[in-house]
Amino acid sequence: MKLLLIEDEHDLATAIQGYLVQEGYLIEHVTDYAQAMTKADLYEYACIIADITLPGKGTGLDILQHIKQSKPEAAFILISAKGALDDRLAGLNLGADDYLAKPFHLAELSARLKAVIRRRLFSGNTVLTYHEIQIFPDEKRVMVHETAVQLTRSEFDLLLYFVTNKGRVLTKEQLAELLTGDDADQADSHDFVYSHIKNMRKKLTAVGAIDYLVSVYGIGYKFGRTI
Repeated sequence: MKLLLIEDEHDLATAIQGYLVQEGYLIEHVTDYAQAMTKADLYEYACIIADITLPGKGTGLDILQHIKQSKPEAAFILISAKGALDDRLAGLNLGADDYLAKPFHLAELSARLKAVIRRRLFSGNTVLTYHEIQIFPDEKRVMVHETAVQLTRSEFDLLLYFVTNKGRVLTKEQLAELLTGDDADQADSHDFVYSHIKNMRKKLTAVGAIDYLVSVYGIGYKFGRTI
């Protein structure tokens, strides 16, 4: 699951990245307003975490306002060294899902991040069910007919992405970005995506899951075939 971290304080950004990578997230990090706007416009993220005060001509609040106009469904957490009520109210009024004042515990950021993603992507559910497949996002766990399926992080992320986007045609470029980050569009080949999908399908069908994934020639894949 890919996140965008917008934070110019080096030590804090390093700490957040290290902690969230251990939690299984893929982190894209930028340090200023201009980089943040470019990333936010070009790519999709499960959540954007942005400091309010940034180098450059804009703030985290400006990024939030811009993103909510073009992508109202985007999940967004604001962080700030200022504990001012006005900042918090401004962020929430612009559509921020949550607000953290520095200093904060990384475990608290992780917990709030999970809660925001659960609300935005999973309709508040802790378990996603698609016919015989059960996915537990917070635990990174999958069950089929009450049998545990041991998926790698990449395989789990693909399955979760397919289920939360069922019925949509997803391009190989989108899937590559999900797995390796925003530089995936510069790769010479996306064959690694096919390899991960092949392994995921093999593990799911081995324990009795129906193969719901449909290849869309020349484009990518769609999850949710009629049964």
